[in-house]
Amino acid sequence: MTETSRRKGETRAGDVLHRMRLDIVGCVLGPGERLRFEALRDRYAVSFSTLREALSCLVAEELVLAQGQRGFIVAPISIDDLNDLTNVRVLVEREALRRAMLRGDDAWEAAIIGTFHRMERFQQRVGNQYYLDEEWSAIHGAFHLSLVSACQSPNLLQIREKLFARAHRYRRMSSQFRTRWREKDVEHKAIMETVVARDEGEALALIDRHIRETSENVIEHAGHLFAPSNAGWLLERDDSGRVSNEVTK
Repeated sequence: MTETSRRKGETRAGDVLHRMRLDIVGCVLGPGERLRFEALRDRYAVSFSTLREALSCLVAEELVLAQGQRGFIVAPISIDDLNDLTNVRVLVEREALRRAMLRGDDAWEAAIIGTFHRMERFQQRVGNQYYLDEEWSAIHGAFHLSLVSACQSPNLLQIREKLFARAHRYRRMSSQFRTRWREKDVEHKAIMETVVARDEGEALALIDRHIRETSENVIEHAGHLFAPSNAGWLLERDDSGRVSNEVTK
């Protein structure tokens, strides 16, 4: 294989991984849905080997589950998982933020203010539906990362980033079904100001509340997507593309 063809292959694999991740986060591929290779090949127009590579990455991200000889399914969601994820995120986020406020310098403060400004301007430009835009999601992620970036612990940041990515799936589900969006711009501004002011107590309380209220909104607006019990729900598509529920034992 030439260097050029290898780069094209890597680009194709990265592209299908990105598209599949967006489809899972956006519930185009629903929680518990069985991922059949033939259907995926037609949908993404790539080879089986490229699909398998992308699915392996999504398994590592815990967005897809491998079921041995039975193939792959989109990772189910549950209230228990969301609550546990929320509690762990609060622990990790608070510790990373506490360390960052102790160790951050002027450049760190400038990065926080700059990413907040980008997020605020994007919201003003796009309007009330900004939270459905993937560009906003990326800027939002950059803002939250900027808050903790000075914690000086690569391992802590790596754990935090994985948890944040998993939570994004739940956040995205909620945003698709809610009829009214809470004023997160106000929350983000308050978080930014208290962090830059090094008001540790208030900043930690705000980030705790921010994470927990997001999870509460997910349950309120997207609760109908959650598995009703510990049994896994598989979403099977018939030949017409319609989805039917099948409980696995």
